[in-house]
Amino acid sequence: MAMNGTITTWFKDKGFGFIKDENGDNRYFHVIKVANPELLKKDAAVTFEPTTNNKGLSAYAVKVVPDSKYIYIAGERLKLTSIKSFVVFSEEIPADTPIDKENAVLSVGLLMSNIRPKTTATPGEMRTVKKLAITTFQGTTLIFSEDEIDIESTVKMLKV
Repeated sequence: MAMNGTITTWFKDKGFGFIKDENGDNRYFHVIKVANPELLKKDAAVTFEPTTNNKGLSAYAVKVVPDSKYIYIAGERLKLTSIKSFVVFSEEIPADTPIDKENAVLSVGLLMSNIRPKTTATPGEMRTVKKLAITTFQGTTLIFSEDEIDIESTVKMLKV
């Protein structure tokens, strides 16, 4: 019967550590009993098979649960494993891009720029907007601009 737990201690150099199981008990585990040892770290969530050895409670068939299978970008839920590639680029857009009032569906980015104090944009003036394009294995490309999302922190999540 598999249990859930959290790694409380991990001695990478020694190859073993301890898991606090769902009953609050500490269980010894060894790296050879871990399915994905590259994800081992303190406070990581794990699933495992409980057992006992001559020293007491222990765990085998330990699996580290990846931090997050999904990320949310501007309300889009993306599965990390479905992301094929991503690229950050800059695009010049007119600084005085009018907001289409007829179009009721306003993105967060547009709403924000509506609220932002209007700088008196000279006609024809351009501003550079950073954008993030994400391509999925399904062949979809999603593009987000820095008006909608924090590009830096999103890229950090993508590099996991």
